[in-house]
Amino acid sequence: MKNPALKTDYIFFIGEELPQPEAHLVQSTNAANGAANLGYSTVLVYPEKGAKAINPTNLARPFQPRQASTELIKYYNLHDKLKVAPLPMPWPIDHFRSKFTDSNTIASKYYLPFHILPTTKLVHSRNWNFVKAAIKNGVPAIYEHHHHEDKLFEPEIVKNPLLQIAVTVVDTIRESMIKNGMPPEKLITLHNGFNRLFMERQPEKAAEWRQKLLQDESQKLVVYAGALQQFKGVDVLIDVARQMPNVQFACAGGKPKDIEYYQQLVKEKQVHNIKFLGYILHNDLASLLQAADVLAHPHCSGKAATFTSPLKLFDYFASGTPIVATEIPSLVEFQDTHSIAAWCEPDNPSKFAECLKRVLETYPRKIEGYPDSINFVKQFSWENRAAKILSYVDESLLPQLVV
Repeated sequence: MKNPALKTDYIFFIGEELPQPEAHLVQSTNAANGAANLGYSTVLVYPEKGAKAINPTNLARPFQPRQASTELIKYYNLHDKLKVAPLPMPWPIDHFRSKFTDSNTIASKYYLPFHILPTTKLVHSRNWNFVKAAIKNGVPAIYEHHHHEDKLFEPEIVKNPLLQIAVTVVDTIRESMIKNGMPPEKLITLHNGFNRLFMERQPEKAAEWRQKLLQDESQKLVVYAGALQQFKGVDVLIDVARQMPNVQFACAGGKPKDIEYYQQLVKEKQVHNIKFLGYILHNDLASLLQAADVLAHPHCSGKAATFTSPLKLFDYFASGTPIVATEIPSLVEFQDTHSIAAWCEPDNPSKFAECLKRVLETYPRKIEGYPDSINFVKQFSWENRAAKILSYVDESLLPQLVV
């Protein structure tokens, strides 16, 4: 019989290798980081491939919580309280399409029951298979679900008392989850959080960005941060840049293939005042957002607009830089605040350009940032989010607080 006193850990499981620049990985790592900052014994678990995965020591003891690497800390701006436990996934795992060689299956069916379980008090994941495996092994779990899906939830799992709470980010997804069998009393809608680094003023680094990106001190800088995809409004922003040739635009983020595509597109459209900077570490991104005169959130209408969570928007808020955003369903609740300088209809480059011009004229850049948005976003810290989620967990099932 396992000793209950050994069950101390709050396990956050991610089914993909780290680090990668995907928004859902930024969300998951920061959610774990927030829980660790509250003082819980938190371990971020994820698959590890390559040479390290065939190390005999790692294979013999695959679950070894440790301090995160410098690379991972810088990539996601993690803190020293969060531990990590990469799970070795040697060849042929994920090299052949079979559930028996799938890393998520290996993690759920092998690593969890035989290696992770002895010290696990609570599991938290966006991976449904891992959540199911935890519950089947008698471990309480929290499930996060951020996208629309047609798949039905298994009644024996969602009705199991070990499923403490399910979390989503917008009400439209909550409705679809209920339709697919999730009990409404076990489901909450809760925004993502912001990274506290974005609130720390970095005037010197911001000045360096402006010197690097602008032709002269009088030129204005508009920054977009996020994925380089059509539905995010990147195509709209390119058309906006063409209408505002004296303003410099900069886009942070995107995969190499997406950057290559959009660089070719602006070349074909002969738009010369927009730069694609690629993925930027959070430490540098915070100062870039503070360097901008205006931050752009040009999200298009359509299905994605009903569930897009304002993950990047919260970092925008924390920077204190004026924001121009499109009116999409998932942002409606922010329209009554003073944290966004201007709203305009989606899918319309001319309207977006008009909004940008108006904000550039009426909101002069402040090195210290605008206090309305900075004060507004404080309620959305990752720590506050973690505390809210854990308030739905039975007190006897909470992970250990590290003294």
